[in-house]
Amino acid sequence: MQPLADFPAQARRAVRFVLTDIDDTLTRQGRLPAVAYAALERLHGAGLRVVPITGRPAGWCDLIARQWPVDGVVGENGALYFHYDGAARRMRRRYAKPAAERREDRGRLEALRDRILAAVPGAAVAADQAYREADLAIDFCEDVPPLPREAVLRIVALFEAAGATAKVSSIHVNGWFGAYDKLGMTGHLFAEVFGEDLAAVREQVVFAGDSPNDEPMFRAFPNAVGVANVREWAALMTHLPRWVTPSPGGAGFAELAEALLAVR
Repeated sequence: MQPLADFPAQARRAVRFVLTDIDDTLTRQGRLPAVAYAALERLHGAGLRVVPITGRPAGWCDLIARQWPVDGVVGENGALYFHYDGAARRMRRRYAKPAAERREDRGRLEALRDRILAAVPGAAVAADQAYREADLAIDFCEDVPPLPREAVLRIVALFEAAGATAKVSSIHVNGWFGAYDKLGMTGHLFAEVFGEDLAAVREQVVFAGDSPNDEPMFRAFPNAVGVANVREWAALMTHLPRWVTPSPGGAGFAELAEALLAVR
């Protein structure tokens, strides 16, 4: 990972799309600082397309798509995207799996939830689980005392033993049945909302993230950026971002926004 200061001006000037994780990328210690939200507003106001790409639930995504200065949101680690057309007052909701399959998956995840909680003392179902449509989020440090790394990896192993996909964020282990991820659903959003081939414009995209569930995005984009706290999870990742900000969380995202806006 190279310092953000080394990100060439010509490459920054080519950026048209800013994609960003939320937890511990826009936020820090569970809070969204004003500097990060202002950075979103400035980027959007400058004409860049801004899209949060998050593990957070569908219920949160509905609010984000409606009320934040963004052009859509990918949620539940790629289970869905929401795009709000303000002029038409219409929300477009796109899912990786049809409703019947999501209902079937929910029953399998509920049984798996009980096995995980019995096997990993101190873990809990995430507080936002009621607003999820496709995955199960197990909390290991958001609203519970932080669990050791070994316990986090045990949660991952239990998901995978049941045939589920599992991804580690900075606060949860998210598990689901299916092969989708953040990158795949981002591709659908680009094609269906922006009319763009994501692979063809990848050098015009910056993705900002911080943890292992962002790894498909770090791998896909040559100018992916990690906020400084990405170093805390680097040992669990094969694909790291090219650039890293001086500061963690939302302050780091604001530094990235300033670097992009300075050359426009």
